[in-house]
Amino acid sequence: MKLRGFALLLPTLLLACAPLPMGRGHGALWQPSPNFDPRRPNFVILHQTTNDNAAKALATLTDPARKVSAHYLIARDGAVLQLVDESARAWHAGASRWGGTSDLNSASIGIELDNTGAEPFAEPQIAALLILLSDLRERYRIPAANILAHGDVAPTRKVDPSRFFPWRRLAQAGFGLWCEAPPPAAPAGFDAALGLRALGYDMAVPAAARATFRRHFLGQEGDAELSDGEQALLHCLLDQPRAAAPAADMGSE
Repeated sequence: MKLRGFALLLPTLLLACAPLPMGRGHGALWQPSPNFDPRRPNFVILHQTTNDNAAKALATLTDPARKVSAHYLIARDGAVLQLVDESARAWHAGASRWGGTSDLNSASIGIELDNTGAEPFAEPQIAALLILLSDLRERYRIPAANILAHGDVAPTRKVDPSRFFPWRRLAQAGFGLWCEAPPPAAPAGFDAALGLRALGYDMAVPAAARATFRRHFLGQEGDAELSDGEQALLHCLLDQPRAAAPAADMGSE
């Protein structure tokens, strides 16, 4: 009887000694359900390493003391290295905001492109990036409008990728917003500051938002007030479709 009693008690003892499931609420009883899937990222944030070779970038992105990472690193020759599981939160965007999202690390895939910031981006690297973006779009249904620069989401701190980045080429492949020049004039009374905010920019420092807008969409530097032509471009971008690609059946969520 004593052995039988111990056998009945053993599962309870083992449960008490076992580690709690990750993310379990205090005092909650763990009753797992099969009805879930991993959280899906809704943004891709593009960076440049500001290094002259991928080995230096890799050393930085894997150094525990530096506390910086990305999900992917793409070298100049097109080699793609994955550093963090896509379901995990990489440390790449830092203090950031886009529209109503204030923690881009928790909602995005971070991709580092090895580039000094003062050079064109290598063709094999961009070709590899387009393949990776296509794969991410297919698996996560990330909207075209949510392919962003680090500078877009952190305009007071970051300027990457540089003005040399080929945003037009990405947009032609369905990644990011773009308007061909010259766009129609903005309507009378158009408010550029409100337009930048509506696009997604944090307007805490308007000059910084204007500078990153120019860098991204015009390949130019400068934080002056937007000209009539630049306001026309901003208005055109606001008119672009922003929805995600059609989704496969995702169940009854």
